[in-house]
Amino acid sequence: MITSDSYSNRLRIRSCGLLVKDEKLLLVELRSPVTNQWTWIPPGGGVKFGESIEEALIREFEEETGLEISVGTRVHINQVIQPPIHAIEFYFLVKEEGGSLNLGTDPELESDQQILRNIGFYSRREIAEMNTAPEFIKSQFWSEFIS
Repeated sequence: MITSDSYSNRLRIRSCGLLVKDEKLLLVELRSPVTNQWTWIPPGGGVKFGESIEEALIREFEEETGLEISVGTRVHINQVIQPPIHAIEFYFLVKEEGGSLNLGTDPELESDQQILRNIGFYSRREIAEMNTAPEFIKSQFWSEFIS
């Protein structure tokens, strides 16, 4: 299993963004440190000491997607406890403000250890057939937050 000292055996606070365009959700594909499988997730990442959860999301979103965003309403909290991983994830609706979409990198990892491999916008139907996390983006998100 791929794990990094920055992810393992400590509580990690993550801030994640839900960007919808034309009824499709932006997802990045990464090698999950939890399952060691390629998994599609909303962009986001760890909150640094002294950084607000919103500042972390703006930074992480740009690092992973090339997009500049504004942070909207918090819509979900997810907890992952699968030792050695323990994360609390905050999910926010976000709005695109600038930049251009391209797959970025995870600056916490060395170039030969990068875990991001793909990026794209996907419909509810497509997401239902994909290996995604967290589970709420398959149905609950669409019924509660997308009209």
